[in-house]
Amino acid sequence: MKIRDVQEILEAQLICGDDCLDHEIKGCFACDLISEMLLHIKPCSLLITSLLNAHVVHTAHIMDASGVVFVAGKKPDETIIANAQLNGIPLLTTNLLIFEVCGRLYTKGASGKNKSG
Repeated sequence: MKIRDVQEILEAQLICGDDCLDHEIKGCFACDLISEMLLHIKPCSLLITSLLNAHVVHTAHIMDASGVVFVAGKKPDETIIANAQLNGIPLLTTNLLIFEVCGRLYTKGASGKNKSG
């Protein structure tokens, strides 16, 4: 699955990362705790969260995530967007809640377990 597929499945708006639409996603992880993200995100995973702070993008970058989806219509501020652009991390936002995001992605073949490890 690629970022462009996620955008379509979740009826999401791409906030930044036009050049990253072909990033491959090998797993998904939904969470609002940075400590849990650091423990469980694998490279090439999609991070799904309602947490809106600079630490989310920093964590995604450190963990080599494929992208971040903000749920419930949440949109990051310009600082977060600039940081994501600087680090090549696509950001999306959807009006769906975490539960439905995970359900839609799961039914389309996404896994909570990263296929690379």
